[in-house]
Amino acid sequence: MKNFDRRKFIKTTSLSAAFASSSNLFSNKLRSPDQKYMGDFAAPKLDKIKIALIGVGYRGQGHIKRFGSFPNTQIVAISDLHETNISKSLSIIDNLKTSKSHANPKTYYGNKDKWRLMLKETDADIVVISTDWNTHGIMAIETMKNNKHAFVEVPLANTIKELWEIVNTSEKFQKHCMMMENVNYGREELMFLNLCRKGLLGELYHGEAAYIHDLRWQMYEEEIGTGSWRTLQYEKKKGNLYPTHGLGPVSQYMNLLRTEDTFKTLISFSSPALGREKFARENFKENHKWNKLNYQNGDINTTVIKTYLGRTIMVQWDETSPRPYTRLNLIQGTKGILAGGPTRAAFDNGFEGYTKDAEEWIIGEGIDALYEKYDHPMYKRLHKITQDSGHGGMDGMMVYRIIECLRKGEPLDQNVYEGCAWSSLIELTSNSVNNDGQPQDFPDFTRGNWVNTNTFDIIP
Repeated sequence: MKNFDRRKFIKTTSLSAAFASSSNLFSNKLRSPDQKYMGDFAAPKLDKIKIALIGVGYRGQGHIKRFGSFPNTQIVAISDLHETNISKSLSIIDNLKTSKSHANPKTYYGNKDKWRLMLKETDADIVVISTDWNTHGIMAIETMKNNKHAFVEVPLANTIKELWEIVNTSEKFQKHCMMMENVNYGREELMFLNLCRKGLLGELYHGEAAYIHDLRWQMYEEEIGTGSWRTLQYEKKKGNLYPTHGLGPVSQYMNLLRTEDTFKTLISFSSPALGREKFARENFKENHKWNKLNYQNGDINTTVIKTYLGRTIMVQWDETSPRPYTRLNLIQGTKGILAGGPTRAAFDNGFEGYTKDAEEWIIGEGIDALYEKYDHPMYKRLHKITQDSGHGGMDGMMVYRIIECLRKGEPLDQNVYEGCAWSSLIELTSNSVNNDGQPQDFPDFTRGNWVNTNTFDIIP
């Protein structure tokens, strides 16, 4: 919001008092003298980036291809539970055009704690973590304690306790901890960000975000693969287990946690848990382990977030229903609205002569014209380089930007506090669902410093 007065806002919303008094919004203790706020942190430049990876299954092997294909990188170590994943990863490295840059990486496998040994023995600059959700938090914490930057697959951690420890460790050791939210680098999401920053939607006041993706097929991954551990989550939790793909972009459109506004409260409700149990009963033998689970988590979760400025965000999650894939990706302002999947738009005064009717969605030729005029400059610069990297090129663009920021000594596109706030929905939604939709306060992982954090702006 362009004419936003932060001091007046803090006074009128009693935000400063909330920071001082509420244990729900504040850490259990103040930032200690050996900690430093990391909102706009820029690490010393790295000319050559030495990379270690923990977890090299499907996602981790993809990161080997992406990180390993760019110049000025060296993969120095790989850790995984399974020797087969190590062998596949080494084969991928051997087939890279840049394979000579990654000669003889150290390998660690066969024991669930070998990654700890790798952190101690390996002179890596960054560690890429692509393991099961339950291990993300502790691996990120230990990575930073071993003087390395952590780059973590989503979510950053499952519990608010771990998220606070991640923040405190990052601030103490002055190390990046970035949750690798690749959807922030999608073409549509970047174009929407560009339009928001140019003010073409006016004052933003509502967003919608989702991860709706039928992943029941993963239940066939019984011993190894994402489904082998992801399915177990349906017995342990209630709420939104995977909130960040939709919420990350909408949060950046609204400039949350950066000068303008921040998360305040949420309420959350889940449907009955029916689909996973039905799928297990119909597709696996009666004595199969999937038929022995007590499925607790509802098939669809709907959450409504309220920010301190009173803006709203609806967040949905459903990995069980036979529904078309969508992230919703909607952002609404006083002058117009953008919606994703497929890309649609409406503006109060029309766009480039295609329509004067605010009720009419721009489609076909109009959307092509919108992209042509407002494609994000970063997308224009990097698309040809990254287009074959996965998920429409967003994976490669994310990795390119990580490498670029580290080599230039610039702040990353996503800071540790954003990753923590977006991931905190896992526990917050669970608490709300278990208490019949009772409102839950967001922790303020920045301890009030978000008001002075630079806007994530348009990167050329």
